[in-house]
Amino acid sequence: QVQPVESGGGSVKPGGALRLSCAVSDIIFSSYEVRWYRQAPGKQRELVARVDIDDRVEYEESVKGRFRIWKDGAKNTVYLQMSSLIPEDSAVYYCNNHPWPSPWGQGTQVTVSS
Repeated sequence: QVQPVESGGGSVKPGGALRLSCAVSDIIFSSYEVRWYRQAPGKQRELVARVDIDDRVEYEESVKGRFRIWKDGAKNTVYLQMSSLIPEDSAVYYCNNHPWPSPWGQGTQVTVSS
């Protein structure tokens, strides 16, 4: 399996926004749920949002109303729009398919700080 490629992270101030991108293979895009995770220093990786093959979405409680996940079939890319960012959102963000995850990518760093 080809690992996903995350991009779009950066440093923003509280209240700012970022859009993350997750490029996956066409077979992953069409056949699997895709999830966004994040891992802050000293903490376990946690699930942030997921979108299934029927475009049904779910969010972790703390990001509901602030984050949005969606898929672009023309680009085999899954996006995570993050708004109203808070310092607690700072982490390395990863994406992967579910089940039978692919090798993990490098992730993309998000830093929220004043």
